[in-house]
Amino acid sequence: MTDTTNTPGADGADGGDAFVSAFTAAGADYLFCSSGSEWAPVWESLARRHRDGLPCPRYLDLTHETVAVGMATGYGLVTRRPQGVLLHAAPGLLQGSMAVHGALLAGVPMVVASSESTTYGDAPGHDPGGQWYRNLSIVGGPHGVARPFTKWANEAASVHTLPTMITRAAELAWRAPAGPAYLDIPLEILLEKWDGRAAKPIVEPGSTHSSPEEADEVARMIREAENPVIVTETAGRETGGFEALVAFAEAWQIPVVEPDSAVCGNFPRTHPLHAGSDIGPWMDEADLILLVNCRAPFYPPSRRPSKAKIVVIDEVPQRPHVVYQVLYADRYLEGDVANSLRQLAKRAKDPDEAAAIARRATQAERHADEQAALLAAEAKAAEAEGIDPVLVAGTLRKLLDGRDAIVVDETITHSRVVKRHLRTDAPDSYYYVQGGLGQGIAVALGVKLAAPERPVVFTVGDGAFTYNPVIPSYDASRAYDLPVLIVVFNNRVYKSMNLNHRRFYPDGAAAETGEWLGTDLHRLPRLASFAEPFGMHTETVDTPDALAPALERALQAVADGTTAVVDVLVTR
Repeated sequence: MTDTTNTPGADGADGGDAFVSAFTAAGADYLFCSSGSEWAPVWESLARRHRDGLPCPRYLDLTHETVAVGMATGYGLVTRRPQGVLLHAAPGLLQGSMAVHGALLAGVPMVVASSESTTYGDAPGHDPGGQWYRNLSIVGGPHGVARPFTKWANEAASVHTLPTMITRAAELAWRAPAGPAYLDIPLEILLEKWDGRAAKPIVEPGSTHSSPEEADEVARMIREAENPVIVTETAGRETGGFEALVAFAEAWQIPVVEPDSAVCGNFPRTHPLHAGSDIGPWMDEADLILLVNCRAPFYPPSRRPSKAKIVVIDEVPQRPHVVYQVLYADRYLEGDVANSLRQLAKRAKDPDEAAAIARRATQAERHADEQAALLAAEAKAAEAEGIDPVLVAGTLRKLLDGRDAIVVDETITHSRVVKRHLRTDAPDSYYYVQGGLGQGIAVALGVKLAAPERPVVFTVGDGAFTYNPVIPSYDASRAYDLPVLIVVFNNRVYKSMNLNHRRFYPDGAAAETGEWLGTDLHRLPRLASFAEPFGMHTETVDTPDALAPALERALQAVADGTTAVVDVLVTR
């Protein structure tokens, strides 16, 4: 190792070294950066560490803010640990804010940082540059802007507190409810001399558990119920949550509903106890509803079950970032969700066997009906003219069978088709992109970064695809060797927007004249062609017979190390 006078804490060390030292101590694997001029001190510190063989997070140089945040989101979905995200000033934060908000909704921990100037060139020492005075600063500082869409936002006001501020941000981001924390780090702080007071390494959050008496009471309610149901949105996001939910449901023989608002795979869709995505039939039939990590079960919120008692099982039932939340809870079981589910599974002793048999028989009939409906829908799609979206999802399922794939979904019109017919059945095998459209490719790349040995498939509609920063995403894929399969459900229209127009104005002027504004995508070029300059595998498919061979070739290309884009022209 080369001797240096610029190691952390030595003479010449500055805020950049404090920054890198703190993220190293925090255990960050990566710094996802959309470059800005304020990060020169961090770049210099990383260069010194690389030269001298010192540990530091791996730096990813990304060309769009949404790509930087989205990749951190995808990586965090799989690893569940906070990473660093570097954006440029207030404008870069604003550009990335949609993806930061998506990370908040998805419950992904990360520390997002950007900068400002506090001296505007009127102080001795380093000149920050006139761009801060003229263009980049914002009244109240970027931390004021970040507060509505982050879990916590603050400013690092001194180089001496910078490392521990980063530690605090990482620890806050990691704890329930997990989400992005933001830190405004003025450029002058990054350039200030640092005395080497490094941050202490952070450790995993401790767990909280409900008391045995609370679990006993919920077990009593389950034992006395004749028609209970489990509803979950994010149980699979918790460490061990997927497996714990399966054990709990099986122990008590309780059906599991994953509503359309589910954001990840929570329960095997092939399991006989999986009861689909519609909570509607249970609103009048169920006498006990167990909401397991289910932030917004009823829509509209005023729609409440007619007779069911409601038990909420969630580490943080009342989500502080949700503007309006109605749970109608009769009892809360708070603390670590996987632990709560395991405790309830252990209490499944001496249940009402007759009631359990009746539930099992009813659910078996319901499950058989669903399987028959799936097969009928896929058979109908196979016989249809053109490519039906059901055919795309069903074909993907068959091709992915046995490959341990991860699906990242950013479809809107076809999201129910994707969930229903892909039928993912393993932990960490399905994620739905949260928040505004246009993050999905980056999230898929981040998932691939975290799980390089697993095939990653990104499903997206043509409208959502055009919202994505496609060129910067492809650049990141190629630069960092992250091959994914992108399947576009292309119906040449913003279908969801058109459906809402028709719903609100069924007999309006647009219906009369055929002038549907804001929806036509026929003018776009072939979407796969954007990947060609990057040397990626591209196909456009418009006939059913060509679909499976094209997807097979694309999967092989991904296995061989290149991203593949298959633009499928679907009929609806």
